[in-house]
Amino acid sequence: MLQGDRPPPPPSLAQATLIWLRIAALSFGGPAGQIAVMHRILVDEQRWIGEQRFLHALNYCMVLPGPEAQQLATYIGWLMHRTRGGLIAGGLFILPGMAAIMALSWVYAIFGNMPLVDGLFFGLKAAVLAIVLGAVVRIGRRTLKGPLAFTIAVSAFGAIGLLHLPFPLVVLSAGLVGGLAGWAGWWQGTHTGHGSASGGIDDRLTVLGAAMPAHARSLRGPMVAAVAGMLLWVTPIVMLIALLGPDHVFSRIATFFAGAALVTFGGAYAVLGYVAQAAVEHYHWLKPGEMLDGLGMAETTPGPLIMVLQFVGFMGAYRDPGSLSPLLAGTLGGLLATWVTFAPCFVWIFAGAPFVERLRDNKLLAAALSGITAAVVGVILNLAIWFAIHTLFAETTATALGPVRIDLPVPGSANLSAVALSAAAMIATFRFGTGPFVTLLGAALAGIGLRLLAGI
Repeated sequence: MLQGDRPPPPPSLAQATLIWLRIAALSFGGPAGQIAVMHRILVDEQRWIGEQRFLHALNYCMVLPGPEAQQLATYIGWLMHRTRGGLIAGGLFILPGMAAIMALSWVYAIFGNMPLVDGLFFGLKAAVLAIVLGAVVRIGRRTLKGPLAFTIAVSAFGAIGLLHLPFPLVVLSAGLVGGLAGWAGWWQGTHTGHGSASGGIDDRLTVLGAAMPAHARSLRGPMVAAVAGMLLWVTPIVMLIALLGPDHVFSRIATFFAGAALVTFGGAYAVLGYVAQAAVEHYHWLKPGEMLDGLGMAETTPGPLIMVLQFVGFMGAYRDPGSLSPLLAGTLGGLLATWVTFAPCFVWIFAGAPFVERLRDNKLLAAALSGITAAVVGVILNLAIWFAIHTLFAETTATALGPVRIDLPVPGSANLSAVALSAAAMIATFRFGTGPFVTLLGAALAGIGLRLLAGI
């Protein structure tokens, strides 16, 4: 429903900053919820941007590696107020979660063995299984519309979970298959991102209007910002390797998360399997259950779920502090992981948005994106199973058959309290439709209660 027959007056940068602060404070619930909040405030309430342009920007952000909601905020901020607007919108979207995860990481490192804190994260880990499975169901219903999409999802599940193929290879292969299927006319349906709320505001009746903004027509300013951003991203990594050597924990954090930033297609859930495998099995920064603790932190704080990588960087440096105090090393490691993860997100927008503004309804791009999203369903399902095995069972046994390798739980090592909490969280999620925040809060309180009772 249209709200008036004239576009509203354009907001100043200060007025826009207050709106972005409001969005950042409400950015709970993962990308679907965050994008819904942005749509309601920016399209329906403020009428900065119309329905079609919002979806067009979202589709581009879905193609990019990194958190699509944060990049969408950066894109719209750039459309509204050039590079400064993009930096403010994208930066404010990150800031609340970054501060919250850092504070929780300190609490976890200092008090992690206390019954109260241990119970808190015990409950969160059990509930996260329900949240991840909910993501599988939600994305699967929207994405797996035909036999080809279903085949891609199953293939991705086997490639990651059974053959342990590299995550980037799986994602890029799915995108290629989807693009070729779209070109050949085989793809059933097109992907339109997370959808939108009601409203249908026409582009012509918004602050931005239907025409391309003047600053989007010039490539000089955005390209200068993109080059500067790339230098700011790469320079600390090069300096750390040169000064500390490639095997120092800070160098490893910088290079690993910089690489992860390039392959985080499909959001946090999709890349966590890749990160968890490397952080737990290769670098030994975390124990399997601690990855769930970090995801529980990210689920209950505002901002992108991928902010869990800050917790991984914190714990990696905390356990290998060198000459620094463990808490100082952990703080620097967490901030370093955050920097190398999010800095390129701004580069993708400032470098690509001027070109993307010239694209409308590109069916080939939509089909490639649909292929990637179908693969993400299989990757997230693998992540859910990995989490379940390491959360609900104390012991696993490795089984190999040719190229297939899988960890199977030892039935007698099941943690009955964790099984009961996970079952309750799944009932709340799937039967009663309880939101992630309420589910996690209830599980956390139950976990605290169980730990305190066990200590009596």
